Amino acid sequence: MSLLELPETVAPSGAESQVAEESGRRLAKYLDRTKPTVNVSVQSNGTPGETVAVPMAAFRMLTDILNAMARGDAITLIPLHAELTTQQAADLLNVSRPFLVKQLELGKLPYHMVGTHRRVRFADLKAYKHALAEERRRALDELAEEGQDLGMG
Repeated sequence: MSLLELPETVAPSGAESQVAEESGRRLAKYLDRTKPTVNVSVQSNGTPGETVAVPMAAFRMLTDILNAMARGDAITLIPLHAELTTQQAADLLNVSRPFLVKQLELGKLPYHMVGTHRRVRFADLKAYKHALAEERRRALDELAEEGQDLGMG
C-alpha cells in the first residue's frame, strides 16, 4: 500500500451483515489461542477449492471483521506503520484538518515532514486518540464526583 492509498472502507449491505453474522458465529468456535494456525477450506460457487493454513492471529481478525460487519459497522483495515496525510488523519479522528494541524504544531501529536508535507504515523494517531479518550473519561469522572458532592444525583 502506498502512502496516499488507504484501503477502501467497506460498509456492509443488509444482506452482507446477515451473512457476516452467520459466518462469524460459525467461525468463532474454531478460535484457539493455543494453536498457531487454522486450516480453512475455500470454495467458490460450489466448485471444490483447497485448504489453506491461516495464522490464528489473522483468523481472529477475520472473525472480528465479520462481527463488526454483522453489526453494520463500516470497516477499514490500516497497518499500524501506515503514514497518513493530515487530511487522512483528520478524517480518522473526525476533526477538521486545520484543527489537526494545530494539534501537530502544539506538539500534541507527533509527525514528520516528507518534503513540505506533514505525515502522521497511524500508530501515533491511535495512541493520541486513546489518550484523548482517557482524558475525557477522567474529566467525566471528576464531573460526576463533583455532582455527587453537591447532591445533584
